[in-house]
Amino acid sequence: MPTRIARTAWNGGLQDGSGQVELSSSHLATFDVSFPARSADDAGGVTSPEELIAAAHSACYAMQLSALIAEAGGTPQSLEVTAEVSLGPDPAGGFRIPGIALRVVGEVDGLDEAGFREAADAAKASCPVSKALTGTTITLDARLES
Repeated sequence: MPTRIARTAWNGGLQDGSGQVELSSSHLATFDVSFPARSADDAGGVTSPEELIAAAHSACYAMQLSALIAEAGGTPQSLEVTAEVSLGPDPAGGFRIPGIALRVVGEVDGLDEAGFREAADAAKASCPVSKALTGTTITLDARLES
């Protein structure tokens, strides 16, 4: 399996510095990052590690869920997955990611609500990004559309 690479170039201190995150493997984009934007309610066009984790987790979860739906005999028509990754204070000092909230709305042929929920729960546990993030609480809200 391939290894993917991202690179960050940072200049300055935490509060007055900024950087650029480059998606080096795909060469698709470079994103600006800064701590003031990371800790603000309005990101102002600047991304953060938490947003990048949310992107990775939502994409990974969608792929895993589509595979598990097929294994259960269903056919996924559409899956809309949202991952909310929060940043908060760490009681031990500094910051931590205390939780990730996954939400999925699926349009699936061949599975009832219980079958969809079973696949959704299994995907939460088996998605590689979920496995990598075991140090945080991951919640799931799954809903099947008819």
